[in-house]
Amino acid sequence: MRVSNWGLVRCTAALMLAFMAGEAVAGELSARDVVGALFKATPGATPDLSGKDLKRLDLAGVDFKGAKLAKADLFGADLARANMAKTDLSGAMLDRATITGTNFSGADLAGASILRPNVFSTLDAVRSEVPDFSDAKLAGAQLSGHFDLTSFRAADLSGARIGPKDPRSEGLVTGRVGLKGCDFSGANMRGTNLSGSGAQYAKFIAADLRDANLGQANLKGADFSGADVTGADFTGAVLDGAEFTGAKGLDRARGLQEGLRQSESTQPTP
Repeated sequence: MRVSNWGLVRCTAALMLAFMAGEAVAGELSARDVVGALFKATPGATPDLSGKDLKRLDLAGVDFKGAKLAKADLFGADLARANMAKTDLSGAMLDRATITGTNFSGADLAGASILRPNVFSTLDAVRSEVPDFSDAKLAGAQLSGHFDLTSFRAADLSGARIGPKDPRSEGLVTGRVGLKGCDFSGANMRGTNLSGSGAQYAKFIAADLRDANLGQANLKGADFSGADVTGADFTGAVLDGAEFTGAKGLDRARGLQEGLRQSESTQPTP
């Protein structure tokens, strides 16, 4: 039987695609593969899962042992109660991941994307379910969603954007980013964009907020005691009951004095 050149080309292409598809499937990791790799890691060795496709895997409660997960894709993964302390998640994708009670303390999340994660099991913020980002590196990271009560103590959030990636489209879905009662004490927030966020009663005690953007944010009852707000933008922010005792750079923060005067004018007359 004669086969035309065009038929041979088509047949060869089909075989190549089938081979490539098989390779792609073989290269994907299951939750069992991930747990096995972590379990087999010798003492002192750092498991390397950098760049791996871990989308939607059930990794709840897993101890990652400080693994390397740089640029890993954890979209939609279940990381509830997982121990990710001191892991390398730089540039990783954690959009829509479940991070209920996840320990990210000391982790490197520089440039990571954490958009609309699942944090709470109900519509109410419960302290026992909040993730821990204390001492984490989140420089240049993108966060959006509800993080109420979460600890970012001593974290590096310099240049990070805490808000929708595209406010015009995502704003209808997520509304204000929830930072109510969050603890940013001692955090490096230089140049951080918090504009439009809901950070009522949040703690920014001794935080570095130089050149940060807090425009249009709800900062009712927030505590900025001892913080450096030099060059920060408070234009249009709600500052009712906000505390600035011992804060630095008050005279060089944009919109702050106007916001404080507005706050005083709305206080009920004794």
